[in-house]
Amino acid sequence: MTTYKTFDSAYMSVLDDLYYHADFYNAPRGFKSREKLAFDFEIENPVQRGIYNTKRKCNIIFNFAEALWYLSGSNKLSDISYYNQRMTNYSMNKQTLTGTAYGSKIFHFGQAQLNQWENVKKILRKDPDSKRAVIQIFDANELAVADNLDVSCTLGLQFLIRHNKLQMITYMRANDAFRGMVSDVFSFTIIQELMATELNLAVGNYYHRVGTMHIYEPDNQWVTHVLKEKRYNQFVFPSMPKENNWLMIQKLMTYEKQLRQNQLTMSWQSIEQTGLSIYWQQVLALLSIYQMIYYHKIIDDVIVAHLLPIYRFFLHNKWPNIIKAGKL
Repeated sequence: MTTYKTFDSAYMSVLDDLYYHADFYNAPRGFKSREKLAFDFEIENPVQRGIYNTKRKCNIIFNFAEALWYLSGSNKLSDISYYNQRMTNYSMNKQTLTGTAYGSKIFHFGQAQLNQWENVKKILRKDPDSKRAVIQIFDANELAVADNLDVSCTLGLQFLIRHNKLQMITYMRANDAFRGMVSDVFSFTIIQELMATELNLAVGNYYHRVGTMHIYEPDNQWVTHVLKEKRYNQFVFPSMPKENNWLMIQKLMTYEKQLRQNQLTMSWQSIEQTGLSIYWQQVLALLSIYQMIYYHKIIDDVIVAHLLPIYRFFLHNKWPNIIKAGKL
């Protein structure tokens, strides 16, 4: 297994290896791809989950929105398609998502509606050396649905306390190295960091293990452009505060719903007055700016100016025509 300090370095290395040294070329369900099997890597500092290659143009707002969607336990399509219309393509009834809605699996698994999050915390508090702290994502029933458009790519998440740090292993049946891996690792390391704060532990290493890692043929040209960019700015991703982050997330999601439904417009002053900690104020600011983009409102430059340089970089790189970068 190859070890990287940050996901940024892992991402570039994985892309290069897969694109230029693929083991297989195939077309499952008619989608041509290059592929490696039983692929894995390790990240020493999973909090540093950003991808800074300017050619990749990562959508930091969708990354946070997807992670928060998981943490909300929702399976509603409208809660996430607002941030990414492509999600609609995976819903069979155009109202809910099944496989992709990892949050419903984490907090309401199966007929028993098992809260696996609380179960993992209970196991690790009782036995810090346990090997049983696992959250199951993939459900065998997904394969019994005829022509299922949305089968879970993730099999499960395992949490282990070693050297007084919370280590996490993600097991995936399949992963799109160019697109899906970016948002997957972002969300899973958010989950790892949040669980660590709840258990009052430092964040340990993150391990990513995939049955089939692949790049789809339509992305080949874009991948080569990304790989050609060898030098780019590096930023430090903020760490989650050591506090009751669930309280902050619940409050944040109340505002998120109002922003998404265009029932509320926020200024920087109103964001500061929410009672959210600085970390979550920044996320709310990102969601507020996305509302302005989505509903074609004038971008509030004051909110942009109060963002951390790392977030201003992501916004300007993704939407250069409407977001002023300022001094990074």
